Amino acid sequence: MRVTIDQLKEMKKRGNKIVVLTAYDYPTAKAIEQSDIPVVLVGDSLGMVVLGYNSTIPVTMEDMLHHTKAVIRGNSRALVVTDMPFMSYKISVSESLKNAARLIQEGGAQAVKPEGGEAIAETVRKIVGSGIPVMGHIGLTPQSIHQLGGYKIVGKSKETAARLLADAAALEEAGVFAIVLETVPAPLAKMITERLKVPTIGIGAGAHCDGQVQVISDILGLYTDFVPKHTKQYANFSEQIKSAVSSYIQDVQSGKFPTNAESSSMDARILEELNQT
Repeated sequence: MRVTIDQLKEMKKRGNKIVVLTAYDYPTAKAIEQSDIPVVLVGDSLGMVVLGYNSTIPVTMEDMLHHTKAVIRGNSRALVVTDMPFMSYKISVSESLKNAARLIQEGGAQAVKPEGGEAIAETVRKIVGSGIPVMGHIGLTPQSIHQLGGYKIVGKSKETAARLLADAAALEEAGVFAIVLETVPAPLAKMITERLKVPTIGIGAGAHCDGQVQVISDILGLYTDFVPKHTKQYANFSEQIKSAVSSYIQDVQSGKFPTNAESSSMDARILEELNQT
C-alpha cells in the first residue's frame, strides 16, 4: 500500500523527518522502492538532468506524463507527486483542472505540484476541491527563473520574507497537504514550518523543515553541468560510468569481450554440413 498524505501529516506531528527524492524512470523508481523512500517526486527538473535543456521551462505535459507512467510502474509503495509543467496551471482554472486530472488519471500520480503562492491559491483550491491532492512550492520557483533573475536565495529582505509567509498561509488555507520551500533562508524556513500545520519539505532551506527533497541525479553525481550548493554527493556515478565504458572499449578492441564461451553451444555436425554447402 502506498504512503498517504495523512501519513505525512502524522509524521510532522510526531517530528519524523520526511524524505523525498526525485525519480524519472522505471529502474530508478524500482531502486528507490527498495530503499523505502516515502515520497517520490517526478520533477520537471527532468528537463535539465534527463532531457538536456538549460531550464525546466521547455518541459511539456507529455514529457511529465511519459516519465510519471514509468515511475509508477517501478514503485508501488511511495506517494508519487508529479510536477505540473510551465503554464499548465496558469492559463485558466479549467485548463489547470484538466492538466492536473491527466497527471492523476493518465500518469497514475497520487498528487500534483504547481509552483507559486497567493497568485495560484484559488487554482489550488479548485484542484484540491476536485479530489486531487496538491503539494505547494514557494521560494525559488524554477519555472519563473527569468522573472526572478537567476537561481538565488529568495526571502532575504523583509518584503520578500513577508511575501513568502503570506504565500505559505494562502496555500495551506487553499488545502495543500505539504509545501516545498526552495532556497529560502533557514531562519525563515523555520518560521514558516512552525506556523504551518502541513509539512514543509526543504531544498536548500536548512535543517528545520519537516523533510528534505533532493534531485537524485545530484546526490548520485550523474548530472555534472551544474552542482547546487545545497546538495551532497553520496556517489559519483558519472565517473563510474566513464570508467566502465572505457573498460568496455578496451575489452572489445583487445578481443577480451565477448568470449567464445557465451556462444559456443552449437552441434558440430551442423557446422560440418554448413561447410559442405
